[in-house]
Amino acid sequence: MDHLSFLAEAATPGDLAAARTQMAFSLGWHIIIASFGVAMPAITLFMEWRGYRTGDVNYRLLARRWARAMGVLFAVGAVSGTILSFEMGLLWPGLMGTYGQVIGLPFTLEGFAFFVEAIFLGIYLYGWDRLPPRVHLLSAIPILIAGIVGTLCVVAANAWMNQPQGFDLVEGKVVGVNPWQAMFNPATGPQSVHMLVAAFMVTGFCIASVYAVGMLRGRTDRYHRLGFLVPFTVAAIMAPIQVGVGDWAAHYVAEYQPVKLAAMEGLYETQRGAPLHLGGVAVNGELRYAIEIPNALSLLAHWNPNAEIMGLNAVPADQHPPVNVVHWAFQIMVAAGFAMLGVALVFAIIWKWRRRWLTNRWFLRAAAICGPAAVIALEAGWTTTEVGRQPWVVYGILRTQDAVNTAPGLRVGLVVILLVYTVLTVATVFVLRWLARDKPVPVAPQESDVETFPVP
Repeated sequence: MDHLSFLAEAATPGDLAAARTQMAFSLGWHIIIASFGVAMPAITLFMEWRGYRTGDVNYRLLARRWARAMGVLFAVGAVSGTILSFEMGLLWPGLMGTYGQVIGLPFTLEGFAFFVEAIFLGIYLYGWDRLPPRVHLLSAIPILIAGIVGTLCVVAANAWMNQPQGFDLVEGKVVGVNPWQAMFNPATGPQSVHMLVAAFMVTGFCIASVYAVGMLRGRTDRYHRLGFLVPFTVAAIMAPIQVGVGDWAAHYVAEYQPVKLAAMEGLYETQRGAPLHLGGVAVNGELRYAIEIPNALSLLAHWNPNAEIMGLNAVPADQHPPVNVVHWAFQIMVAAGFAMLGVALVFAIIWKWRRRWLTNRWFLRAAAICGPAAVIALEAGWTTTEVGRQPWVVYGILRTQDAVNTAPGLRVGLVVILLVYTVLTVATVFVLRWLARDKPVPVAPQESDVETFPVP
């Protein structure tokens, strides 16, 4: 009878899959918008400052255009963020009902950051041509700070799910809660920095890709060149930094989440001098068709080529993450990251010795591809982090299947959410394209200000 009662309270596999898919889709959509919310204010503020400092109207034209796009993205981000807040409670009551008091602090701080960002964004957008230049520039600083703080708070809550601490469990009840210890757990540092750098890469490369496409179409005036060069430079600087941060994050995973590392590499047997795998498919408990680099995984994970790396078979099979999903998400993230690093290095060489090559078609094509590549790397990295934690929603403590809502009909919610995000995506693209065709400032560059170079 108890067994039947448990089954009655458990979500069906279909509803569990629907809840996970809905949450994954919502987070995957929102994280792109959130990235722009972190980095776009900084880049826009720099452009406005340069415009006033140099007197170049192109900087101010770009700053004002990007500010209007920033307002649109903030609005849709507020919608997707609100949806996520409802999903956390409706889809995962087993998580929020039990551990909400532990991770409530970062969500509360994120709420304050959101309101500060909204208030000053309104002032900043309304204040164009109404506030003195210095005051208008200063009004953007709280937007930048609030965007970063809000993102760090959300990432800290997610980091806690990967490395739970700051509480005790006594007979299944949470006691001795220390919300600050929970918020600043061992995963907070590497995850937060990794996300911040990724946000600047996504924003910089995506903005630059728009102007790279414009330059490929013959628009090589100063306006387009600045629209490309400034955000691309920001992203290019972040690319090598991200490699170092990624190494830091990998060391954290090796120490605190060895099962995730094993899934990332498709490593089933515990071994010393573990190889690094390039490609490959996990079939029947074995990674096949992969290219192996001897001892490289042990070296990268522990700075010791003979270090022991735990394999998946060291834990029960029901604690294995979906190996192929995690392995290939990690492979895609790394491949895209190093491809963007390569383009960034080419950019540095061109800037140093061959600036005229900045309008070369092959370089501009590669730069344009960096935009979608950055988004793909972001999504692949998020997939690695989240799916690699499975089957746990709170690592080692609470399984995902035990946290999901047991009410029927979760698949209906998935369909509704997909429709909502489809409409939201179409509306966002439409508005941004409309803004791109509009002149956002009364003083646009005159023909005498335009300096055109041919694209070889």
